[in-house]
Amino acid sequence: MQFDVHVAMTWLLFLALFPMAFFWLRRVWRIVFRRDYSEVALKGGEPPPNAAKYAPYTAAINLIAGAIAVTVILMVLVGGVPYETWTAIAGSTIWMKFFADFIVSRQARPIWATKDKSAKEAGAAK
Repeated sequence: MQFDVHVAMTWLLFLALFPMAFFWLRRVWRIVFRRDYSEVALKGGEPPPNAAKYAPYTAAINLIAGAIAVTVILMVLVGGVPYETWTAIAGSTIWMKFFADFIVSRQARPIWATKDKSAKEAGAAK
């Protein structure tokens, strides 16, 4: 096997699955069992004021993504899946989790709520 950029990126993706799965499943543990909503629907590093409302969605997203990552790791270690298959599953999982977290964080803070709030504050200042 010749070491080149392709092999390095493959190893990087595979090794990155371990910490990603750990952090995603740890986030599920914190949300579900510890009732820690500090990592729910983050926008700018801050949770929304009503984080408990969006906690089940964030927990489900992280549980599904973490379970898929662990499954991919096990499939690669057992050796029963081709390279193209596990990289497609891993890559799709990472991107879909990214998009799903983004959607939940934006749903937790609707744009119209901030405009209405700022308009009320401007009216109260006059």
